[in-house]
Amino acid sequence: MILVTGGTGFLGAYIIKELVENGYSIRAIRRSNQIPNFIDYKILAKVEWVDADMLDVVSLAEAFKGVTQVIHSAAVVSFVKSERKKMYSVNIDGTANMINLSIENNIKKFVHISSIAALGRTESGDFVNEEKKWVENKLNTHYAITKYKSELEVWRGMGEGLNAVILNPSTILGFGNWNSGSCFIFKNAYNSFPWFTDGVNGFVDVEDVAKATVALMKSDISEQRFIINGDNWPFKKIFSTMAAHFGKKPPSIKAPKFISGIAWRLEAIKSFITGQRSLLTKESAKIAHSKTYFENKKLLAALPEFSFTTMEKTIENACKKYLASTNKKNEPNSCLEK
Repeated sequence: MILVTGGTGFLGAYIIKELVENGYSIRAIRRSNQIPNFIDYKILAKVEWVDADMLDVVSLAEAFKGVTQVIHSAAVVSFVKSERKKMYSVNIDGTANMINLSIENNIKKFVHISSIAALGRTESGDFVNEEKKWVENKLNTHYAITKYKSELEVWRGMGEGLNAVILNPSTILGFGNWNSGSCFIFKNAYNSFPWFTDGVNGFVDVEDVAKATVALMKSDISEQRFIINGDNWPFKKIFSTMAAHFGKKPPSIKAPKFISGIAWRLEAIKSFITGQRSLLTKESAKIAHSKTYFENKKLLAALPEFSFTTMEKTIENACKKYLASTNKKNEPNSCLEK
């Protein structure tokens, strides 16, 4: 029995899909009776869903009964100040609870889904690999800080004998709920988001991350971290490629740093008036100007049969599904009641 946290989230749902297709028995944690509508219901129906909270040790302890392996993908991803307190609690304290219960229950393998954010970013276009040490600097978002500190809990668990591995995916793209997380990038491209910067970032297909997660769970690899990154692309190229596949206008307004300061404030005002969430916040604007290239050599060496989907193909496939969904007047923006 494999326990998956964050099973109703973007990556968690695809991890469940990969596990089901590989014949595993799965128990997945959720906080409501909803399941994602971007995964075939026949797959999700094979999952034992349990209601639990990362901060409620009692409910978590129940979820651990009979479990042999754990994939911890639950986390709050936000660059909005109002969600910061919750993000710190869930990402750090929630992970600590998962580690403690895994040790108590003699879990055979613990896979922690972290983020490249936990490694830190650069301004000058440097390459980052698994050996990069965390350095306090102005490019670190609060999300990055929470992921770095959550990793410390996992390393603590390893020091106490837990068989664990850490995955650091770059920005995950694919077909999902485009009102939340990294899928929101697609919605902004669909709505002809006008701004672009010269920033560069790592991107990876959600199904590739799910496959790597399950492969590393099955392996004998322990006490290691792996960057999961498909391609390093400029943000402008990402938005322009999405816009092209949607048949929309590509970004046309370059935002130098001082203009970005104005832009995110204008977007904040617009968001306040319309009630719609904005992709551009103070923290996301900061990331958009960083130039960081992430390596993937260690993962490819550890999993010789593994290969990444090209970002062009990832975007093409996802855009087709988003368009099909919107054409049916069924936006990929919610979950289904179970």
